[in-house]
Amino acid sequence: MHRLNYRGVLLGTALLVALCGCSRQGARHAVASDSSTAPVDRVAAGHPQRKTLVLTTTQPARIEAYETTPLLAKLAGYVGEVRVDIGDRVQRSDVLATLYIPELKNEAAQKEALVNRARAEVKQSAANLVAAGAAADTAHARVAEAEADVNRTNADIQRWTAEFTRIKQLAGSGSVTQKLVDETQSQLRAATASGEAASAAVKSAEAGAREAAALIAKAEADQAAAEARLKVAEADLARAKTLLDYASITAPFDGVVTQRSVDTGHFVQPAGGTGSKPLLVVARTDKVRVYCDVPEMEAAHVDVGDAVTLRVQALPGDEIRAAVARTSWSLDAANRSLRTEVDIPNDRAALRPGMYATAAIELARRENALTLPTAAIVRSDGTTSCCCVNEGKIERRQVELGLRSGSDVEVLSGVDEQSLVVLIRAESLTPGQRVQVISSAP
Repeated sequence: MHRLNYRGVLLGTALLVALCGCSRQGARHAVASDSSTAPVDRVAAGHPQRKTLVLTTTQPARIEAYETTPLLAKLAGYVGEVRVDIGDRVQRSDVLATLYIPELKNEAAQKEALVNRARAEVKQSAANLVAAGAAADTAHARVAEAEADVNRTNADIQRWTAEFTRIKQLAGSGSVTQKLVDETQSQLRAATASGEAASAAVKSAEAGAREAAALIAKAEADQAAAEARLKVAEADLARAKTLLDYASITAPFDGVVTQRSVDTGHFVQPAGGTGSKPLLVVARTDKVRVYCDVPEMEAAHVDVGDAVTLRVQALPGDEIRAAVARTSWSLDAANRSLRTEVDIPNDRAALRPGMYATAAIELARRENALTLPTAAIVRSDGTTSCCCVNEGKIERRQVELGLRSGSDVEVLSGVDEQSLVVLIRAESLTPGQRVQVISSAP
């Protein structure tokens, strides 16, 4: 009985070993089978393409008049006439409204009378100067005449002195009488007196000449003062006329009247402070400005001359080509955006201030750029790469990117036109993984 049990144990053990051996062989066959039939991922891959990339920013915009000028009163007065209404087209310097200021007209008339008086005073001073010149000529003539009398009397004195000496000598010898001596001496004394009178006349004439010269100087000063008063009067008149011109409200440029806030008879006050209300507002519309604000991330790419495509909401289907005319250069601190302006001719008056538009600004352009779809780019661990297929296996390559436009991005380095790059779901692949390319771009 014990022998039978032993045999049973040996038979069970042998059977168990045989079963274990079969299980191990089956496991080895299963591993071999899995190794030979491992699944291979299918991927869509293609080569980088040469394209022209255009980077644009599309922003809401508004259309405004190229110039808008509120016209306010310079002076206080009553509105005498309003010649225009809203929507009227006006030309530069057209009178749009007039103010009734009678006291200003009276002041201008008074200033004009003062100018006329000053002109008369100038003429009078000029005549006085001529008269003073004539008096000076007369005085100089008198001086010459007095000097001639001095010369004549000196000659008489010399003659009678010589005659007196001769007669006196003859009287000493008894040839002539004492009476003749006395007569000759009297003649000498008369000649001497005439000489003294002539000398005095010369001094008087010279004093008259000096007085005439002083009168000339005074007349010249009077004329200069009269001319100065005339200039002052003319300046006052010009100021009065300038103020009177402010009574006419004129158009600063060709445009359209967009606002009117007064009627005939209204009393208007001079412009002052921010609360002053304009009488009229004129807008220049032969050219309009388009304003748009470019966000900070794109502001650095905006330059004067960049191409702009404008689409106006009120003009569906129309596209207007233009260029950036100017920018504020600095960003608005409130919304961190760059004010950008575009000038557009508006000869047909199709664009009106206040219209809404969309402006697409071309920020950059790359001709013949090597590109990949953005879905092919993998960003992880601070690196930028793409997955290339090399001999059926995935190979990660770091790339340097450039301009991005839509779903395409420029590749500056890392791949070339012959590289076979996984185009979608590249982030799920690992280096060395076997893949099968099921489709590829040309």
